[in-house]
Amino acid sequence: MADVARLSGFSAMTVSRALKDGASVSAKTRERILEVIEEIGYVPDLSAGGLSSKRSGFVTALVPTINNSNFSDTACGLTDALSKRGLQLLLGYTDYSAAREEELVAAMLRRRPEGMILTGGFHTPRARHLLESAAIPIIETWDLPDNPIDQVVGFSNAEATGAMVRDLTARGYRNIGFIGGSSKRDTRGADRRAGYEAAMVELGLGEGHVITFGTPPISMEQGGQAIVQMIGQWPEVDAVICVSDLSAFGAIMECHRRGWAVPGRIAVAGFGDFEVSRCCWPSITTVTVNSYDIGKQAGELLLSTLDKIRSGAEIQAATQKIDFKVVAREST
Repeated sequence: MADVARLSGFSAMTVSRALKDGASVSAKTRERILEVIEEIGYVPDLSAGGLSSKRSGFVTALVPTINNSNFSDTACGLTDALSKRGLQLLLGYTDYSAAREEELVAAMLRRRPEGMILTGGFHTPRARHLLESAAIPIIETWDLPDNPIDQVVGFSNAEATGAMVRDLTARGYRNIGFIGGSSKRDTRGADRRAGYEAAMVELGLGEGHVITFGTPPISMEQGGQAIVQMIGQWPEVDAVICVSDLSAFGAIMECHRRGWAVPGRIAVAGFGDFEVSRCCWPSITTVTVNSYDIGKQAGELLLSTLDKIRSGAEIQAATQKIDFKVVAREST
């Protein structure tokens, strides 16, 4: 608040009044103060009065969905790591929306978390500005962003899907399709498509066949509808990679209904190694990533960074890569 007062040319008391509902300052004064606040990324501290130590006791994690077992496992790993220091986890749900993430970033920073864990490396310019100005550890997960904000714990979704394409070609498949969402809200899904397309070209298999169907996350039902569209449009397709195991499960169930043998008529692969991929018949070939370990490593990295901040030690940006692998099962 003192910085805002200095840069705006008003007193701290005037700044304080301008931030209250029904502010007793002129519209012009308030407008100037809000301009400075936006410029420097200042977020009012709602708990400052009672927390002189600046230790709120909680860490925020933003996830795209709460009904995906991968993200729940990541939250579990985070909780286990943070609980060693008595830190609590506060979850925010973005619904794969960058705009919603921006709202949550601002809302969470008002409560002064001791750190923030994000899913993915794409953010709106304002969200990125707020995060860079927050002066707390920021860790991006489930991705390898080209320009990370701070620390990273993740893997390349593009490389993982490229590995699946190479596995399928090694099994003799050549006409391989891809089923993904109809928008780029799921940036990791977009990266998987990019990895598929790059691998197809690299292997001399052409640009491939892509069906975009439904707003992310794609459901089982939409996976079933998409496989029908895929075969109807390109009957020569002999294998398909789905953006997730859920859509792959839906695709396989639709194949059963139509009498299309899997993998006899068409092979189906997914991504994520959800429980459904192991219980499905045939069991689903997929890409597996240790979701729990992503959370645990992110939590431990955050704790290590907090220790360095409090001791005055030098902090260097770190990227911790998580291993992935293709798990071949009955569906291919």
